[in-house]
Amino acid sequence: QVQLVESGGGLVQAGGSLTLSCAASGRAFSTYSMGWFRQAPGKEREFVGGISSSGGRTYYGDFAKGRFTISRDNARNTVALQMNNVKPEDTAVYYCAADRRIVGVATTDTEYDTWGRGTQVTVSS
Repeated sequence: QVQLVESGGGLVQAGGSLTLSCAASGRAFSTYSMGWFRQAPGKEREFVGGISSSGGRTYYGDFAKGRFTISRDNARNTVALQMNNVKPEDTAVYYCAADRRIVGVATTDTEYDTWGRGTQVTVSS
């Protein structure tokens, strides 16, 4: 099983960019599908996007399409979330999650087995 630690959160102005990183420790990172979720105060956790174990497939929530990009480096056991043209409504705690599947990408939080503690992203207007 992997352990996950997010980093890279902070304060950014609307229209700016921010890259979040998730470092995984443990074995067989390349056999996990990875996802990013976010949760704003008073709201349910929502799917930002995910990437397959090989990195060959990505899926995004509608709000993330065209602005966010997920990538992974299996040699370094990391997955990144590049956020461009951020908006105040992107303010949330962002979580990295791992799902032990080699094929496909999980898009719901109940499918993910392991979670990081999250990193806060705040977008000022």
